[in-house]
Amino acid sequence: MNMIDFEQFSAVDIRAGTIVRAESFPEARKPAIKVWVDFGTELGVWQTSAQITVHYTPETLPGKRVAGCVNLGTKRIAGFVSEFLLLGFPDEKGAVVLIGADKDVPDGGKLF
Repeated sequence: MNMIDFEQFSAVDIRAGTIVRAESFPEARKPAIKVWVDFGTELGVWQTSAQITVHYTPETLPGKRVAGCVNLGTKRIAGFVSEFLLLGFPDEKGAVVLIGADKDVPDGGKLF
């Protein structure tokens, strides 16, 4: 395990958000979904591509509460700009299960 100090951890900006839109992403090399998340009034809506097709479809995602890391920079995937990292844990077969708060929190709330 690689240990970090609290200052390093504090530099990671993880925010709560709500998925407002999702679309299939057939151009991606690996099965993926384009996702737009509302991170509140300070940040607004950001987009990403996520390999979450085992447990989710574009139709089931809008309204889902999620967490995303918003300070990693952008990455271009098959011509689509991914602005943040949608966070999840692998299930027993390695497929991503999205994470979110178990109670209502405001969009844009920062993990601490």
